[in-house]
Amino acid sequence: MLRLTAFEFILRALPEAFIYIFAGHVFSNKKLNVNRYLIASLLLAVSTFIIRMLPINYGVHTILIIIMQIIILISISKIDIILAIKASIIATICLFMAEVLNMLVLNLIFKEQLQSAMLNTQLKTIYGMPSLGGFAVIVLCCYYFRKNGKSKDD
Repeated sequence: MLRLTAFEFILRALPEAFIYIFAGHVFSNKKLNVNRYLIASLLLAVSTFIIRMLPINYGVHTILIIIMQIIILISISKIDIILAIKASIIATICLFMAEVLNMLVLNLIFKEQLQSAMLNTQLKTIYGMPSLGGFAVIVLCCYYFRKNGKSKDD
């Protein structure tokens, strides 16, 4: 079980849900409706919280969260099913790449102390913030390039 504390929910799950839903819009080229975006993001954050409470093996929660993101993108954000699936997979890959890079840097900096630091919920959440920031930068760069690319073609 991968229970989320209130600290993790506020500092990690909530911002991650907002970035994930924004990424869904960016990677599917769907215009953002602010009200739907807020509802979808909050619903994904709560869904993540509930899924993480389930007594399932590590990794299964990721698949369930991806499925929930796809359902939310289709039903609330009104994104085509194929585009929602592609966007969710791309967003997940981007987040994983940012997390791997972050863990490599943390491993270089902290070496043996990293494993003991990862047992502390607050430290783990704080050490994970750069990967969330990296994920946000990737999504914002894609948004910027798509937005500027469209204006030049029109």
